[in-house]
Amino acid sequence: MSERIFITGIGTGVGKTVTAACVTEALQADYWKPVQTGLTEGTDTEVVRSLLTNKQSVCHPEAYCLQEPASPHLAARMEDVTINVKQVLEMAHKIQPAGRPLVIEGAGGLMVPLTEQAFMIDLVQDLEAKVIIVAQNYLGGINHALLTARVLKQSGIPVLGWIFCGNTHSNEAEIIGWSGYPLVGRIPYTPLVDKAFVKEQAEKLSLR
Repeated sequence: MSERIFITGIGTGVGKTVTAACVTEALQADYWKPVQTGLTEGTDTEVVRSLLTNKQSVCHPEAYCLQEPASPHLAARMEDVTINVKQVLEMAHKIQPAGRPLVIEGAGGLMVPLTEQAFMIDLVQDLEAKVIIVAQNYLGGINHALLTARVLKQSGIPVLGWIFCGNTHSNEAEIIGWSGYPLVGRIPYTPLVDKAFVKEQAEKLSLR
């Protein structure tokens, strides 16, 4: 099976989509967001597509698009939609050509409910993906980061490491040390995220 890299965050709004764009650009990989919620704000797929420079990457359509800006299980319930995890997995196999890496962006963090029975971490395991954890420095961020790292370790899921977004903080070195997972890179705050910024940050990531 070709490599799959799952981008998860320690919470919502920590920089997963920009990170996904940078990782996709760095590897010239394909990109896929299986479940998109909050359609009134546009899709992450549209954002990533607009930020890529290379000509190799393909941004695949979502398996599910839901209007409500909520967890997938809640948005699906509100719209009378049933998310079928088996169909999501089948789609993953269908869209990923042999030999092509696929960057997969999750919704929120690992324990976000995908359905009434399955969580995002269950999808990661079913996809047999390696994980990049996206973190940001905020009050409570250390706790969220280390809880994410612990549940990944306890689940036996392979982790490539951390990407920190936003302003640099000394907590980053401590989180790396306490978790035992390496630093893949950091993406600084910028008021303008564009193709040039994504290409510049992609070249700095330690992924190869």
